[in-house]
Amino acid sequence: MKVFTGYGEVWLGDVREQVQRAEAAGFDGISSGELKHNSILALTLAAEYSERIELATSVTIAFPRSPYVMAQTAWDLQEFSKGRINLGLGSQVKGHNVRRFAGAWTPPARRMEGYIGMMRAVWRSWQEGERPRFHSDDYNYTLLPPAFSPGPIDYPYPKISLACVGPRMAEAAGYCADGLLPHGFMTEKYLRETVLPAVQKGADRAGRSTDEISISVGGFNAFGETDSEVEQAIESLRRPISFYGSTRSYHGVFRAHGLESLGMQLHELSLKGRWDEMYEAVNFEVALEMANASTYDNLPRYAREHFDYASRIHLPMPSGRDRTSVYGGDASGDARAPEPSEERLQWLVKELREI
Repeated sequence: MKVFTGYGEVWLGDVREQVQRAEAAGFDGISSGELKHNSILALTLAAEYSERIELATSVTIAFPRSPYVMAQTAWDLQEFSKGRINLGLGSQVKGHNVRRFAGAWTPPARRMEGYIGMMRAVWRSWQEGERPRFHSDDYNYTLLPPAFSPGPIDYPYPKISLACVGPRMAEAAGYCADGLLPHGFMTEKYLRETVLPAVQKGADRAGRSTDEISISVGGFNAFGETDSEVEQAIESLRRPISFYGSTRSYHGVFRAHGLESLGMQLHELSLKGRWDEMYEAVNFEVALEMANASTYDNLPRYAREHFDYASRIHLPMPSGRDRTSVYGGDASGDARAPEPSEERLQWLVKELREI
């Protein structure tokens, strides 16, 4: 299992310290989200200030950028980083695409399959000289004058991982992505009963094995050095659960636990801007049911028992500044898990890599 940590989600002047600290700590990869800052700019600085570590986003919001622009960005970064890019893509929900990014909205899973398909068609035209003739319901790529081709690079195509909550996007990941990033608003029950079968369905449709797809640990992590710290971490999850649980397209997770009425309550409160009441509606028991909860001492055993489906896990960096992302098990929202000491971290990385 690869061990990742978060960086970015800060002003760009702070990225260098985070990246170099993560590489020195021995992490296999680092990942930046895109809540308040631009993930691509953080990824560029990460490539500049590191040498060996895998460079990921979790996630970069796809649809406000055209697939050609995203393909070009990833191609440049793959060459610059010497082949270390794992671009995590997310669709975001309709409201943000239309009302925040001023974009259009079409069925997102279908659109994402076309989006990734076009990105790879663009790369083939640059790397192999293939004629551009890609068509999907949402995208077309049929023009590439020689003056606009950067040409081949000496590295494999950038990896593409895909974030999901619902089964249709999970199926899209199984069909066309290199990796799956389950949203933080996820539970082991929902993941095993709904998400993983959908990934298998997509892989079957593409005629490939799920062994080709790297799956990250899903859900909110509540880790700590002591039982008391774990309880505090679970308590801190109430706010991000109340926030993400107000989104109706995520209510399948609540439904799996018989909590759909809570989701509708949170949605109604969000429409009225009653954020504190949303927090109060999510009690400790709900947070506990949705959390991956373990002390650091027991985490390797917990991972063997609960994360057998995964090949990547996220841990906080012992810096006091890590603001982790909301995808792929990198999810804390406004919560901050107690950070392991550097000595503890070295032990955890060693133990988790053996899983």
